[in-house]
Amino acid sequence: MAIAYRQRIDDDTEFALWKIEEQADELYQQLQLNDEEKAFVEGISSGKRHLHWLGTRVLLRKMLNTEEYIDCRIDEHGKPYLYTLPYHISLSHSFDYAAVMISRKSPVGIDVEQIKQKVERIAHKFMRPAELGFIDDKHKIEQLYVCWCAKEAVYKCYGQKEVSFADDISLQPFKLADKGLVEALLQKGNVNINYTVGYLQYEDYMIGYVKG
Repeated sequence: MAIAYRQRIDDDTEFALWKIEEQADELYQQLQLNDEEKAFVEGISSGKRHLHWLGTRVLLRKMLNTEEYIDCRIDEHGKPYLYTLPYHISLSHSFDYAAVMISRKSPVGIDVEQIKQKVERIAHKFMRPAELGFIDDKHKIEQLYVCWCAKEAVYKCYGQKEVSFADDISLQPFKLADKGLVEALLQKGNVNINYTVGYLQYEDYMIGYVKG
């Protein structure tokens, strides 16, 4: 399967979506892995988690357009980074899709989620009362997913643990469209960062993405 969707944000930043239709062996054959990564893959060698890990790494290779080994590591906060290549990266996956965002100059964050009704039941856990107040009943589920993906993208871009979606990340009111922008503010202790988060709906998935 080729890249399903690709969007350039600016000269240094882009993201892409990969529909995972391959079997695990097909994805595995497209990768170069060290012994530690091979052991990790063998430890999760079943189900969606396995396909998601392989799918994001295959997509990363496609976006970087390299056949060389990619040393992709995870820092102490759980954020992936490239040890030897000059790119910031963010990875996401949901059901049949993997997503990767890269930038030469700035931290990035991306989140992809399949749209499901269950988000309404947990909205109070990641939304402030003021944010729930601007949700349009007519498009409630989709708009809630924009909010979730936006906050997840901000969290990944910031790259630190112990950030509360409800308490530390606030969103400005917005009208839902097929794609658009959401203004977000991360406030935690001495940290005060404004973000402009992009979003778009792709089939029955919502994507949120942000450049720091």
